[in-house]
Amino acid sequence: MSHPLTHFGRLAVVAAILALAGCASGAPPIPPDAVAAAAAAAAASQQTLADYVIGPGDGLHVFVWRNPDLTTEVRVRPDGKISIPLVNDMPAVGKTPSQLATDIEGKLAEFVRTPDVTVIVSGFGIGAFENQVRIVGAGATKPQAIPWRQGLTLLDVMIEVGLSEFAAGDRAKLVRRVNGSESETPVRLSRLVNRGDLTQNLQLLPGDVLIIPEARF
Repeated sequence: MSHPLTHFGRLAVVAAILALAGCASGAPPIPPDAVAAAAAAAAASQQTLADYVIGPGDGLHVFVWRNPDLTTEVRVRPDGKISIPLVNDMPAVGKTPSQLATDIEGKLAEFVRTPDVTVIVSGFGIGAFENQVRIVGAGATKPQAIPWRQGLTLLDVMIEVGLSEFAAGDRAKLVRRVNGSESETPVRLSRLVNRGDLTQNLQLLPGDVLIIPEARF
């Protein structure tokens, strides 16, 4: 199964080429540490992409080498499955792109000689259950699940979700499961949103649940 270089993979290759070119031209060469750092960043990015777990609503580009009639764009259905030419109702949720590509190859092998498939995530839905951040409670303007992303904070979530008129924002709590046990952290969302108190701007992790109650009258 072939996997084209990502932007980051190309970055590492370009860095290495520039280093060699600098030596050949007499220009100051790029320090070896810089080349190594670029390669390390590319490797880390490749690992992150390889580990991504497909979720409902994700857009997928399914590329079948030398078979343009089988190459297609598809979105993961709410039931977690996809249908592509010659392959119906293939489970996709919970798999990495490489795992899904291997499964598709197995199905296509019934019709195509030695199929070579690459799956690329071209658009993101809400993500797999364990990769979501969920906001619940009567105090949230729009209770919902949103896809977790690197660097996601409470402030990011509040900009997207908002506090209702009757929210008891300073009685909110963040529920997090760690090593099989749950922990609850009080958060003062009203101070964060209305006063700009960034001490309340916690980093969020996949699977976090933010509970925003309504004020008592």
